[in-house]
Amino acid sequence: MKHTPQILIALTLLLGACNAGEKTELREEIPFENSYCFGADLSFVLQAEQRGKSFYDTDGTPASPWQIMRSHGFNWGRLMICSEPSRLGQNIDYVLQGAAKLKEHGYHFALDYMLSDDWSNPMTQPVPKSWQGKSGKELEQCLYDFVFSTLKQLKDADLLPQIVQIGNEISNGILWPYGRVFYSPEKADRSHWEEFTSLLKAGIKAVKDVDSGVQIMLHADFGGDRNFSSIFFSKMQEYGVDYDIIGYSFYPWSHGTLADLRDNLDYTIKTFGKSVIVIETGYYSAPSDYFEKKGHMAAFPETEEGQRQWLEAVNEVVMGAADHKGLGVFWWEPMFGARGFFDKDGKARSVVDAFRKYALPLDRCDGNPRIWDFEDEDKR
Repeated sequence: MKHTPQILIALTLLLGACNAGEKTELREEIPFENSYCFGADLSFVLQAEQRGKSFYDTDGTPASPWQIMRSHGFNWGRLMICSEPSRLGQNIDYVLQGAAKLKEHGYHFALDYMLSDDWSNPMTQPVPKSWQGKSGKELEQCLYDFVFSTLKQLKDADLLPQIVQIGNEISNGILWPYGRVFYSPEKADRSHWEEFTSLLKAGIKAVKDVDSGVQIMLHADFGGDRNFSSIFFSKMQEYGVDYDIIGYSFYPWSHGTLADLRDNLDYTIKTFGKSVIVIETGYYSAPSDYFEKKGHMAAFPETEEGQRQWLEAVNEVVMGAADHKGLGVFWWEPMFGARGFFDKDGKARSVVDAFRKYALPLDRCDGNPRIWDFEDEDKR
């Protein structure tokens, strides 16, 4: 799918400029297109294919994961990018290949800057090896240069993402220890909010210098926690961080109940006026070390059916968020064992149909155009 200006306009409208009562122009060139995110992180699909892994749709038909998920209604793919060298293999050359696959199969594209050579999350935010030993201002420049250079390469290849997140699960800061923050009173004097937000601003400026139309996401990991949301995003306001979307991780073993998610999304929207995406969620299709193996009762059984029910339920909460500002849900990680979308033989599990009732059909099926505006004489 070519990322046309009309699609970007539709996304901008969905990000808060329109409400349920507004009328927008029907565009024949994007029939049945909706920018709500029926999404998944597809960062490791290409690696699986490169290893020669075979995949099959739910009916046993051979197909690629890109094809399978798209045909079941997934319309957004997220890719992660690491600094070099990365043992994860997620460098710019790899991301260019993945972004081309997204475009080929008709996905919108969200890009996740890990800002490390490895995983980054609330437990670890390591400075890339080539940036170590730099001063604070030098780190800001390194971050700016990395984001600008890689995003410019994507734009030059006509593969520009529509959403970019600066950092991954950044509630405890980035590029530790320079940009680390704490929440307990006894560690308040060790929190570097100014340094952290200066780093974010450097990354955001790089994105906007490449293309001002790209939407900026801040990705936090506490999808069900109003208190954390209040503190963190109030700090973003205090330090003047300019962004468009709040992204949350929401895993049932870490972040609360579905009711907690509902309340936090509504609180976030009403307090900060931002649209929200659950940019990461997941559930196991077999007993996990989080629930059944430890004797904990979960929201749904840890079965293939329970996995699908979880994604359906999270999506219902996001779709029902206040002011129509719930923009979608992404799964992490569809290639990851019992938490993934495929069994050991590569056959798709029923979770791929979780979005079906909202996302399908992909095309009008009666043979007529979307805009029925011809006159009687046109029929002759």
